[in-house]
Amino acid sequence: MTVLAIALAGGLGAASRYCLDWYITFRREATFPWGTFVINITGAFALGLLTGLAPFDELAGISKAAITTGFLGSYTTFSTWMYETLQSAQAGQRRVAILNAGGSLVAGAAAAGAGLFVGGFF
Repeated sequence: MTVLAIALAGGLGAASRYCLDWYITFRREATFPWGTFVINITGAFALGLLTGLAPFDELAGISKAAITTGFLGSYTTFSTWMYETLQSAQAGQRRVAILNAGGSLVAGAAAAGAGLFVGGFF
């Protein structure tokens, strides 16, 4: 049952990521991969927020796994982040590559911390 819940939530997370990335990319023509950046930062915030919520710890294992591993695991994307970073570097856009790699790490950690902080208030 847990695997099925993770798979269904994973499908929703992947579809959400695709749609949000398309929307952001469609609205912004830039060399920086804003879609992936926004997705990973919002996912880090959401995971921090859920971790900080005390009632979240009381969720059944299936629900918690579906939300974290399923939805958020497929919503965020490490592989696309690395691919886009390498593509920028190979295209000679080293500044974009460095900003994407470093900025994503710093902003992701800050977003997770902020989510954890906010979740601790509820």
